[in-house]
Amino acid sequence: MTGKQVLNRILYWLRVIFIGRPKDPNAPQKGFFKEWFDAILFAVIAATFIRWLLIEAYTIPTPSMEKSLLVGDFLFVSKFHYGPRTPKTPLQVPLTHQKIWGTDIPSYSDAIQLPSFRIPGFTHIKNNDVVVFNWPAEEGYPTDLKTNYIKRCIAVGGDSIQVKDTQVFINGKPADNPEKLQYQYVLLTNENLNDRIFRSHDITDFYRIPQGYMVHTSPETAAKLKEMPFINQVIMDKHQKGVADPQTFPNNSKFDWNADFFGPLWVPKKGATINLTPENILIYETTIARFEGHESVKVEGGKLLIDGSAVETYTFNQNYYFMMGDNRHNSLDSRFWGFVPEDHVVGKALLIWMSLDKDGNMLTKIRWNRLLNIIE
Repeated sequence: MTGKQVLNRILYWLRVIFIGRPKDPNAPQKGFFKEWFDAILFAVIAATFIRWLLIEAYTIPTPSMEKSLLVGDFLFVSKFHYGPRTPKTPLQVPLTHQKIWGTDIPSYSDAIQLPSFRIPGFTHIKNNDVVVFNWPAEEGYPTDLKTNYIKRCIAVGGDSIQVKDTQVFINGKPADNPEKLQYQYVLLTNENLNDRIFRSHDITDFYRIPQGYMVHTSPETAAKLKEMPFINQVIMDKHQKGVADPQTFPNNSKFDWNADFFGPLWVPKKGATINLTPENILIYETTIARFEGHESVKVEGGKLLIDGSAVETYTFNQNYYFMMGDNRHNSLDSRFWGFVPEDHVVGKALLIWMSLDKDGNMLTKIRWNRLLNIIE
């Protein structure tokens, strides 16, 4: 078969898949219902194919990425940037995730679980990419049906991450902070502040406390609030150095880490080998047990046992990533549940195609200034 014949054959089957076989003028006409059934079936197959291979719609459900991304933003997430995954759970209702729309009925069956592979994309995850992924800490669902999260990739496999007094350091150097980074602040005031004061400073997340108000905003806005005569003080509400937070990864009292003073922590890289010590076994044992594909992983007498054999070194089978929200004091992220495995990555957040303000009226419901914004 010549190159031209191969090309013609490919073009023919692409036409069959997306348009259908050429009509035979002598073939009997389809009935009304048959015509509609074929059209709907084709639309579902095409949409499923596009959603798997190219692009998927996603909605921002929580404020963990504000003000970079807002609750009510509707995104397009690119599958082709990092490469789409082949389905692990093939038995599911098309165009659903965990439940059938509007019900609590599962939309899938895990009776068949297939090995999942990633088709090569045209790029790889880089520091500061905004990434959608399956939440690795969730249990009860197959990997490809875990809840979708969206965060910023702060560190990639092979990086060492540390947080010192809220500032992130990557490989010993201060990381570039997102343009719309936010923290939690306490506003000390004796007055009841009108909501318009907060709205005028683009602060939507605030509430009353006995001493004043708690707000989530940027350092620049916090500095402006400090200049107001009716606000006595503006104090960042952060953790103290050396005071461990039991909710912080790796959730062990031997590490005095918290969200604002964290690490240093090395992020696993595919093919990299580490020496297993009593300390780093505490850090990496859960990752090795849950995401590296072993039958049995456990710790006995300070040693890591894999499939019954004690090991002194370990070579990782895939890349991992450290994700954080831009709203640093209102984000459940890798500081609390650890690394994101590469096989949990869904895609790259691409652009905002719609944005709705739940508190807006008929005229302000749509945030027109956010439409078609590229996500950075």
